[in-house]
Amino acid sequence: PIFSLYNYLSLSHFLCVELFHRFGSWSINRSLMDSSLLSSLNHFRASANSFLSQFEPLTLLLAPLLSLIVAWILQFFLHVVHEKGLKATLLGFLMSSVKLVPGVKNYIDAEKQKVVDKLQSTGKSKRDGWRTELPKAGLGIEVIEKMKNEKKDDAVWQGKCSGTVYIGGTELEGHFSLINEACSMFAHTNPLHLDVFQSVVRFESEVVAMTAALLGSKEKASGGQICGNMTSGGTESILLAVKSSRDYMKAMKGIKRPEMIIPESAHSAYDKAAQYFNIKLWRVPVNREFQADVKAIKRFINKNTILIVGSAPGFPHGIIDPIEELGELAFGSGICFHVDLCLGGFVLPFARKLGYPIPPFDFSVEGVTSISVDVHKYGLAPKGTSVVLYRNRDIRKHQFVAVTEWSGGLYVSPTVAGSRPGGLIAGAWAAMVSLGLEGYLENTREIMEVSKRIQKGIKEISELFIIGRPDMTIVAFGSNDVNIFEVNDIMSSKGWHLNALQRPDSIHLCVTLQHVPVVEDFLKDLRDSVQTVKENPGPVSGGLAPIYGAAGKMPDRVMVQDLLLDFMDSSC
Repeated sequence: PIFSLYNYLSLSHFLCVELFHRFGSWSINRSLMDSSLLSSLNHFRASANSFLSQFEPLTLLLAPLLSLIVAWILQFFLHVVHEKGLKATLLGFLMSSVKLVPGVKNYIDAEKQKVVDKLQSTGKSKRDGWRTELPKAGLGIEVIEKMKNEKKDDAVWQGKCSGTVYIGGTELEGHFSLINEACSMFAHTNPLHLDVFQSVVRFESEVVAMTAALLGSKEKASGGQICGNMTSGGTESILLAVKSSRDYMKAMKGIKRPEMIIPESAHSAYDKAAQYFNIKLWRVPVNREFQADVKAIKRFINKNTILIVGSAPGFPHGIIDPIEELGELAFGSGICFHVDLCLGGFVLPFARKLGYPIPPFDFSVEGVTSISVDVHKYGLAPKGTSVVLYRNRDIRKHQFVAVTEWSGGLYVSPTVAGSRPGGLIAGAWAAMVSLGLEGYLENTREIMEVSKRIQKGIKEISELFIIGRPDMTIVAFGSNDVNIFEVNDIMSSKGWHLNALQRPDSIHLCVTLQHVPVVEDFLKDLRDSVQTVKENPGPVSGGLAPIYGAAGKMPDRVMVQDLLLDFMDSSC
């Protein structure tokens, strides 16, 4: 023990001496380093003062401020370029500069107003006799007769409109009569009051479940947790899907500056969602087949991406995007993927059963996290009925809004609207249950055959060409020989209401059951219209071809946007 203690004390003494020598040496070196650094700093200060002494004090004061301003302007410019692109930014700057020239802005505003007036046609004169206050004495039951008289002024829509009315026949018989009675029976109901209108609550649940079953909820690949809600239309369904995806990705990845990527053929509802929910929107050009370009979309994905979008089919050209490839991209990137089935949801499942070559498009595709589908289109339900679906409840819960601190009590709502019309929900349920699988199969057979007949007829008109290869019931066509918008104006004069498109300039017809009995009339009028424009090219009196043509070629898209806003402002 004594030996061990001696050894321990000797070792301790050795370590202390060694540390003292080493620390002392380090301290001396540190002092030398500090002295050298101080000398360098003094030399730098003397050199800097000598250099700056040649400048005015005011210059030295303003230089940092001007540098900060220049840096701020540069940062702002780069931010705008990032948001809008270099071409749009430079063009916007040029147009803003031009408008500073005296008189130019007033001239542009006057020309814009002429275009707005042209778009409105005789709308202003029609508004002159519109009511602006309640009548002193109510009309009572006579109001129904007055409404019937007002309705006579509506355009003839039977068989003449692209989309718009999807139910066949007249509004006083058949399926029209059925859903009208269903809506009337439940017109007073509101599913917000779950405990009161339990029938409507059940109707909504069953509409959602039946719709989900058409879109893969029974498939093993779906995960078996598909859920959703009814909404007022495709736009609300898309808004909710985008909002839910944003909040879900924030919870999962902490994304605070969300971005979403869509093909340029995707519906304008995504632009609305981006504005409403402060999401950066990237519109990516489509490929040569007018489908979403998966490789181009992939290049835009970054750490802030929350969502990519595909359509089945897209509204402009009726072409299905490569949903499987987009799903694989979304799944591999760990982001959400929404499929817009607002048009195809009640056609594609049945077209596939009928043997048409329909590619995968629903929850059976890995990576699909949400789907929107309109019941009021090919589901033949009353207007104002759509469904938004999610792969699981973890995503859908971000759609809901719960309020705990309101003096009116605890409040929770599933959709944008609080109160909702139970009559429309009942009408959708009645439409689906009354038709059944066999009814939808027969309807799909009819409209798909009419679509093919129209495509064949258009191909027989040498001056026209079909845009891409339509997968469903939307047929878009353009021309290299005649002004397609002038053709549209002639068709309008014959009572047809078609949709004008851009990039490329074209028009389309969305085929519904209304077109089954008039397909040959449509093709005849189209042939005659093309021939008329070919023989007498030039704008039609009262037509909108010059406006559509100019808007498509106008490089300043902000000006086009202003035109649309002015038009809407004076139309509401």
